Amino acid sequence: MVDEKAKLIILGSMPGVESLRQNQYYAHKRNQFWDIIYGVFDEEKEEKYSDRVKFLNKKNIALWDVIKQCEREGSLDANIRNEEMNNLKDFFNKYTNIQYVLFNGTTAKRLFKKYIGFNVPTITNYYQLPSTSPANTRPFKEKLQKWMIIKELLCNI
Repeated sequence: MVDEKAKLIILGSMPGVESLRQNQYYAHKRNQFWDIIYGVFDEEKEEKYSDRVKFLNKKNIALWDVIKQCEREGSLDANIRNEEMNNLKDFFNKYTNIQYVLFNGTTAKRLFKKYIGFNVPTITNYYQLPSTSPANTRPFKEKLQKWMIIKELLCNI
């Protein structure tokens, strides 16, 4: 999910079962991604997925995953096996306005480091954020506080 104006990208590991079933990012009812993103901008979450996509585009935020395909039973990152990475090097060469990479959880960052590395010329900084997954039991307010960096980064561009 990206357009030419994107200034930062949020990378997850791999969509979960419900997201794959619905063909929508962060579709699981208990995943807090959309609540957090709208909370960052102090706006009310829109119900329609297409409106959420437009919201991200309007805020110059891209969304993708580190993994292109893998074997996994269920939705837990711990169950990921035989992963194949998305071609993020070509992606960053195409979308040169993207200056910041934010990782939704530790698996995305670990795999990015392993397969891509932190030496993408156009990227200014990398940030690991707490996972929005229901498996991460940190309180919502604590997660939101960490994710507020998005607003700060977009204001600095």
